Amino acid sequence: QVQLVESGGDLVQPGGSLRLSCAASGDIFRFNTMGWYRQAPGKERELVAGISSGGMTNYADSVKGRFTILRSAAENTVYLQMNSLKPEDTAVYYCNGYMYGQVYWGQGTQVTVSS
Repeated sequence: QVQLVESGGDLVQPGGSLRLSCAASGDIFRFNTMGWYRQAPGKERELVAGISSGGMTNYADSVKGRFTILRSAAENTVYLQMNSLKPEDTAVYYCNGYMYGQVYWGQGTQVTVSS
């Protein structure tokens, strides 16, 4: 059974940084792609950052230059390093994995950016 477990969400001041973690149950390279999505209250879930099994990355325009998606094969974990956080980054962040035609989601972790 494939499981994705997020952690690292917190309350942080504007301009601050956070690192989110997504631990997978098994080798992360089984996934064709993995990514981070977020959903703010009253808004649709949106892609924040993605990484392919080959290491290609893509980012939403709103986070380019501030967020970085990373992975550790040894830890079977994908990270989202978030710098220069803004209040509009406040959302529940979800880890996502796509493998053999199926999509897997984590339970989400709350990020709140507020002074």
